[in-house]
Amino acid sequence: MNKRLARQRIMAEINITPFTDVILVLLIIFMITTPLILQSSIKVNLPEAASGKPFTNARQINITVSNDNAMYIDDKLITRKELISQVRMAHKDNPDLEVILFSDKMVRFKNIVTILDDLNEIGIRNLNIAAKVEQ
Repeated sequence: MNKRLARQRIMAEINITPFTDVILVLLIIFMITTPLILQSSIKVNLPEAASGKPFTNARQINITVSNDNAMYIDDKLITRKELISQVRMAHKDNPDLEVILFSDKMVRFKNIVTILDDLNEIGIRNLNIAAKVEQ
């Protein structure tokens, strides 16, 4: 009778190996797709620069000016007044706010100077202009 009881006992261990495999696969997928999600969907032909370094910060605003002079904040089409008000509110919440300006190389310099002047009036001191490294 002891043999019969031994055969009927249920193994009460949990095998977490498949669970661990799934978690690791999800981690790898998120690590690969996160930079793709953070990239802007607005296509801008950036000017080239001989030097430069990648810049990422959670306390930043990305302003994009396309070749048709449309302005965007983080992929959202805005007017100049909206740009000023949104940057001013963000700067009020975070005085160390950093602004990155992505501008198509065919945009008139006058338009860029206008944006830079607006940012200066707001009090933005941390301003970067995006460029791609020369090949």
